[in-house]
Amino acid sequence: MKKEFMNCPSCFEGQEMYGFDWKEHVVAIPAPLVVVTSYKENGKTNATMQSWLTFSNSDGFYCIFADVNKYGHMYSTIKEKKSLVINFPSADVYMKCHATIYNNEYEDDEIQMAGLTVEKASMVDAPRIKECFLNLECEYAWEKELTPDSYHIVMCVKVVNVVMDEEYYNEQMKGRYGETGYLYNIHSPRNPESGKEENTCVGIIKKYATYDELSNK
Repeated sequence: MKKEFMNCPSCFEGQEMYGFDWKEHVVAIPAPLVVVTSYKENGKTNATMQSWLTFSNSDGFYCIFADVNKYGHMYSTIKEKKSLVINFPSADVYMKCHATIYNNEYEDDEIQMAGLTVEKASMVDAPRIKECFLNLECEYAWEKELTPDSYHIVMCVKVVNVVMDEEYYNEQMKGRYGETGYLYNIHSPRNPESGKEENTCVGIIKKYATYDELSNK
C-alpha cells in the first residue's frame, strides 16, 4: 500500500541528516559514483568523490551536477581552471578513489597520495585517473544557485573528450555493467515509519531484459 509523506516524519526528529533534506533519505534513489579531478592553483591535483549527477544532450553532451558546494575545493578549482575530468571507477579501484577524501589539503597531490596514477588530459587542463575505466574530459559551461542564497549550486559542464578502456565498451569482455562496471551511490535509506537508517552502500546495475523481451511478455 502506498503512503504519502508531505512533512518530515516525527521519527526523523533529532536524527543527523548531514545537510540533506529528509526526502533524500526516504527515496534513496541511486546515483553514479565518480571522482571529479582538476588542478589547484599551485598545480597539485584535486580529487573529489561525487554523486548526484546526470547527463543530457542538447547540441553536445553535458553533465549536470545537482549539488556542488560553493565553498569546496571542487567548485573553486573548476571555476579557476574552467576544466575538469569525471572519472568512473570500477569496484577494484573504488577504495583507492575513496581514499582521496582523506588527503585534501592545499599542498596535497590528492590523486597520487591515494595510490592512483595521474594522466594528463588530452583536451582540457585537468588530470585524469589512469586506473578509472572511463574518463570524461569536460569544460565548465554554467552554474545556478539551487535556491536563492544557497551554498549549493547546480553546475553544468560540457564533455569534450571520452576516454574509455576497450574492455569496458566491449560488452563481450568486462562491459559497462554488472560487477565490473559503473558503481552507484545508495545513500543512507531510512524507514519513514520507524526511523531506522540503513548503511550507505555501493551498488551496481545488472541488465534485466531488452525492450523487445519485455514487450513480448
